[in-house]
Amino acid sequence: MKNIIIAGPSRAGKTTLAERLNEELNYFVVSLDKIVATFGRAYPQLDIRLHSDYEKMKDNLAPFLGHFLGVFSDFRHVEDDQNFRARIIKENRFVLEGAAFDFDIISSALNMYGIEKLNEHFILIGLVQNKKTADEFVRDFKKYDTEDDWTYDWSDEELREYAISRAIPFSREMTEYLVKYGFTVYDTSIEREQIFDKIIEYIRSQTGIAK
Repeated sequence: MKNIIIAGPSRAGKTTLAERLNEELNYFVVSLDKIVATFGRAYPQLDIRLHSDYEKMKDNLAPFLGHFLGVFSDFRHVEDDQNFRARIIKENRFVLEGAAFDFDIISSALNMYGIEKLNEHFILIGLVQNKKTADEFVRDFKKYDTEDDWTYDWSDEELREYAISRAIPFSREMTEYLVKYGFTVYDTSIEREQIFDKIIEYIRSQTGIAK
C-alpha cells in the first residue's frame, strides 16, 4: 500500500485534502508543520523552527524526512541491525502534507532504503494556485483564515503585498519543482472540491481502496 505525499504552497488545500483522505480512505495524517513545531520545542539547537529562515529550516529537516519516509515505507534493501520488516503493520498507511520539502536531500536519504524514484513508492500530489490574482488571494485569506493562521490579523494591504511578493511567485516556483520530482500537480484556484473529488478517485484507482 503506497503512502501519499501532498506538497505545495500555503492555502492551496493540502490540509483539507489530507483530512478528506483520513475520513474517506483511512489514511493517517502527518502534518509537516507539526513535525517542525515539535523539533523546535524539543531540539531548539537544531534550528528547525516555524517562521524562521525557511531555506535553512527546510535543509535541516530534510535528512529526518528522508529517513522517516524510508523506515516507514520500504525495507527490502536495508542491511541494518533493526529488523524493520518484522515490524510492518499491514494496511498501515499515512499521508504526509506540507510545503518545506527539500527533495534533493530527502532522495539521498531514501537511496539507503532502495528507493530511487519517489513516484514508484509514493503517490505524489502537488497542489498549487497559479490562476489567482493578488486580489483573489486577499479575498480568500479573509474568507478562510482562522486565528491559527499567521495572516489572520493582517490588513488588506499587507495581505496584497504578501500575495504579490510571496504567494504568487512561490506557487509558480513550487509547480516547476514538484513536476521535476514526479508529482501530479493540480491547480486549486477554482472548483477546489471538485478537484479533491478527482484526486480521491485517482488514489482509489492506484490503491484499490473501495468506496
